[in-house]
Amino acid sequence: MEPLFTNDAIVFGLLMIILGFVFYTSHSDSSFWQKFYRFVPALLVCYFAPALLNWPLGWVDPSGSDLYYMASRYLLPASLVLLCLSIDIQAIVNLGSKALIMFGAATLGIVIGGPIAVLIIVNIAPDLISADPDQLWRGLSTIAGSWIGGGANQTAMKEIFEVSDNLFGTMLIVDLLVGNIWIGILLYGAGVTKKIDKWLKADVSSIEALKQKVSDYRASIERMPTTTDLFVLGAVAFGAVALSHLAAEWVVPLMTGMKETLESLRLNSLMSGFFWLIVFSTTIGFLLSFTKAKKLEGVGASRWGTVFIYILVATIGMKMNIREVFENLGLFAIGIIWMIVHITILFVTAKVIKAPFFFVAVGSTANVGGAASAPVVASAFSPALAPVGALLAVLGYAVGTYGAIICAYLMQAAAG
Repeated sequence: MEPLFTNDAIVFGLLMIILGFVFYTSHSDSSFWQKFYRFVPALLVCYFAPALLNWPLGWVDPSGSDLYYMASRYLLPASLVLLCLSIDIQAIVNLGSKALIMFGAATLGIVIGGPIAVLIIVNIAPDLISADPDQLWRGLSTIAGSWIGGGANQTAMKEIFEVSDNLFGTMLIVDLLVGNIWIGILLYGAGVTKKIDKWLKADVSSIEALKQKVSDYRASIERMPTTTDLFVLGAVAFGAVALSHLAAEWVVPLMTGMKETLESLRLNSLMSGFFWLIVFSTTIGFLLSFTKAKKLEGVGASRWGTVFIYILVATIGMKMNIREVFENLGLFAIGIIWMIVHITILFVTAKVIKAPFFFVAVGSTANVGGAASAPVVASAFSPALAPVGALLAVLGYAVGTYGAIICAYLMQAAAG
């Protein structure tokens, strides 16, 4: 069957209409849409709605489109740069050591939770998993990317470890379902935070100081962007993308020269140009955060980064065959065990250092929820604390690529 639309300009327009509709309705005052998105995350809709253009509608042929290549090679590295720009090491330090410790504990829980979950399922209930061991760890690497950094890191892992579109679709469902259940629990916990803090024996005196400090910082950089601001933003983002491509083209031949050694060490991804593209763009974004470029956050750097991510998600969703998504239900068992390890490490750490529950919640969602959810959970404690979540979530984007790669290789070893 011939696709109805073969012109990428038309297909891109359809994807943007879908994204615009999802974002408009997800922020609508309509009780219907509020109830709908309470049960169906907007990101999930942004992924699956474009898939309908492929099947059953048959309007587009993903194999004949260059939109995914454009989004993954240009927009994804640009989003990583923009999301890392506003990292302010001093501001993060000013949040207090307990906030950083809980963020680190949350990241550690994800990094080691994955391989632990794989070991348990592979050895106790291998029949639950239909994917072969090689597909398993590669697919799970996308969850690691999402739960440590966010959507950009997740899609980066998909490309680095060559995860199929259909398996990625299943992993996305596991990611969103397990992650959103946990975020829902955290939002409930925000309402009983005094009881939890009492159990943790936490000193919450620093929270009030944090509210004022972070609120002042955020307000100091926010302003209405001018045309010049937007061009500078584009120059920084895509100039960094160009530099990352250039560096990747230089490094890959060097890695290929060590092919036999790298293959024996199972480090084939070091010969991937895309691997180095993501590493270099993340690193450039982090380094730029030490310069005046970080103030571009005040004119919408992270917002543009988020736009680029959602365009990428839509192009990935367009390639998916919905009929084959639900073939690996056993992966939910891995996701649940993985999250239990994450939660256990969080609360053990909080109990030991007597950290307030706020740091537990924001440290976790800065990893698991990323920039979309961390401010929401933080604001559940107090609207003035939303920037704390955003600040730590940006840090999650910076470490997400590296942490997910480590986790992926640990899961590879666990999968045998």
